Amino acid sequence: MSLSVSRRLAAVTALAVAGLFAPAAPAALASPTAAAAPTPPDIPLANVKAHLSQFQTIATNNGGNRAHGKTGYKASIDYVKAKLDAAGFTTTLQTFTSSGATGYNLIADWPGGDPNSVLMTGSHLDSVTAGPGINDNGSGSAAVLETALAVSRAQLQPTKHLRFGWWGAEELGLVGSKYYVNSLSATEKAKISGYLNFDMIGSPNPGYFVYDDDPTIEQTFKTYFAGLNIPTEIETEGDGRSDHAPFKNAGIPVGGLFSGADYTKTAAQAQKWGGTAGQAFDRCYHSSCDTSANIDDTALDRNADAIAYAVWNLGAATPVPPGPSFENTADVNIPDSPGAAVTSPVTVSGVTGNAPATTKVDVNIVHTYRGDLVIDLIAPDGTAYRLKNSSSSDSADNVVASYTVNASSEVANGVWKLQVKDVAAQDTGYINSWKITF
Repeated sequence: MSLSVSRRLAAVTALAVAGLFAPAAPAALASPTAAAAPTPPDIPLANVKAHLSQFQTIATNNGGNRAHGKTGYKASIDYVKAKLDAAGFTTTLQTFTSSGATGYNLIADWPGGDPNSVLMTGSHLDSVTAGPGINDNGSGSAAVLETALAVSRAQLQPTKHLRFGWWGAEELGLVGSKYYVNSLSATEKAKISGYLNFDMIGSPNPGYFVYDDDPTIEQTFKTYFAGLNIPTEIETEGDGRSDHAPFKNAGIPVGGLFSGADYTKTAAQAQKWGGTAGQAFDRCYHSSCDTSANIDDTALDRNADAIAYAVWNLGAATPVPPGPSFENTADVNIPDSPGAAVTSPVTVSGVTGNAPATTKVDVNIVHTYRGDLVIDLIAPDGTAYRLKNSSSSDSADNVVASYTVNASSEVANGVWKLQVKDVAAQDTGYINSWKITF
């Protein structure tokens, strides 16, 4: 991760999300909407660790680092490129100059998919000069590499075109990724439907942070971790400091994961994630001790699987065409417990017959603790369909999700309501918007 810092306050995204995969819902709950896509693979931790071992060996044999302009960086690029070439990717080595030295970006394209809709996944491959950079950012680079190799092993036939990137000179100010984005024409930039960034995902005292940029990408990662009952937090420490920033500045949707750098883990974070409160997420950040011993295997394994989950679901899903939609975008305050439940109405008209068995409800609720929320869809005849139960283990914020409801016994036309109840005290929020699609 780069030392240059550009911070902003974490903003709450206010868009509905559709077409996402999710884990099986508990009994009596509606299941989140799923587009047709192959099952994402379990990325073998041993394979990711093997790549990290290679990066460590490369650094050890080349002056102790893999920094821009050093032999260790070029050896790292050559290692990754050889793996991808053997797996059937079309690779391109892009060169640039920074600080008087030649830098390299490696781009790998998987054949197939819509060339006008490109899902790109990337990480920076360079370290600082002080050390081998195994967490920062061998971890992201190794997991992205192994995900790409999993695409090859599965002979995945994606709906979007899949492209992977490894960036040089990130530690000097995002130089490589800026060069790549700036080298693209306006037409080529417009073809990139999303960029996923992974910088430091194996921190030894880890947190589970999700970028709050593009809402669809954000919700994809949140859905994955919710399936593991792992609470997440919005990522702020690395905001603007890694390779997603040039893509975002170019208007390309971005998202990603992060396990923490030199910020200190709080007591609350240690309670929900484990680890040591009062200690940095990575005490070896930008230091010589960022070696292969500076990795939490559990965090690395979970985040590597999350990368594959996102690539499969964002890159290989076939969205189901929606029917007519009706939406309410008016804010409705949710009283803190023991306040009464509140509703937001939508009037449906012009739909023939009953609602379908795949009635879709997109929910966007801004809230400081979503685990306290119980959410129901209320049909025109008063029948309640449970969308979400409360859960003490769901300690993240906001609800940005899609649900599918079998409402086939209900007449479609009439007033439908989203009902929300806060069942525990000391949190605040509001219904930002919701939409029902038949």
